[in-house]
Amino acid sequence: MPVGTQATVKTLTSEEVAGTGSEILLGNTYHLYLRPGHETVARLGGLHRFMSWPRPILTDSGGYQVFSLARLTKMEEDGVVFQSHLDGSRHHLGPELSVRIQIALGSDIVMAFDTMTPYPSDRERTLVDLERTTRWAEVCRRVWREEGHPGSALFGIVQGGTYDDLRALSAEQLVALDLPGYAVGGLSVGEPMEECYRVLEGVVPRLPEDRPRYLMGVGRPEDIIEAVDRGIDMFDCVLPTRNARKGTVFTTRGKLVIKNRPYAEDLRPLDPDCECPVCQTYSRAYIRHLFQAKEFLALKLASLHSLSYYQRLMRDIRAAIAEGRWSQYRDETLARLGTGWKD
Repeated sequence: MPVGTQATVKTLTSEEVAGTGSEILLGNTYHLYLRPGHETVARLGGLHRFMSWPRPILTDSGGYQVFSLARLTKMEEDGVVFQSHLDGSRHHLGPELSVRIQIALGSDIVMAFDTMTPYPSDRERTLVDLERTTRWAEVCRRVWREEGHPGSALFGIVQGGTYDDLRALSAEQLVALDLPGYAVGGLSVGEPMEECYRVLEGVVPRLPEDRPRYLMGVGRPEDIIEAVDRGIDMFDCVLPTRNARKGTVFTTRGKLVIKNRPYAEDLRPLDPDCECPVCQTYSRAYIRHLFQAKEFLALKLASLHSLSYYQRLMRDIRAAIAEGRWSQYRDETLARLGTGWKD
């Protein structure tokens, strides 16, 4: 899922994002609550109409942004008091309001409001956050069932840090709520990726096989492949577009830093194996020139390519699974991602 934090995937129109093969976007509850306001979006016909995106939208709960962006926060049993990073105004965001904001936005997949546990955290802190996350998930389920749009889904978020038994406890408590989908949160927050993989190996088998399983905030191609191998279905990350805007694009052979001098006269496309419009039209030399000249077109072209690459990666993953050749595809793709662009 490309990340459209403030009702936009930066530098791209909704039509351009759709053209990459993207079928679902992620919007951010915290940002849209502060600006332009969920009630404003609702009056304007909902987020789909507001941003001209007729496809599904998942909105995160806002919990992560409260802890990572707000100037001051105070945890309370029924939510979090925080100061806006925009103007310092004080707000209270809890599970009821989070779900109501997402319903007002018209979200297709509503995320339960959870407590983000930083890494590293001791066991006592992690358990407190886990238990609060479960209590809040129960509130979210009640509000979603009473007020949610027909056809929308509520996903619970498994917490528990890097403690295997706490992850198992969180999964057990959330599965008991019989939710339409489940996410694994609190990973990719600074822990070694080997720890992330280990946690997934323990917790994913505890989640229902007939419900979507979503790993939040993980986005390197190799990490997606490793997570799929452990049973994950859905991903989001700002990495494809954020890195692209800084001059690093993703390709079938790993990352390519297009701003580097060796590409100044390189007439090859960003990825010779890519069929996206950018690679069919523009050279590395031209895109590097745009970055050197600080032209906005550089950000757009790099973002379009990287999103196209990611969507092709996901299509190839689905095909490999459906055709019974996942293990071969996994090994070959991981090996190729490590080759780089040394020629």
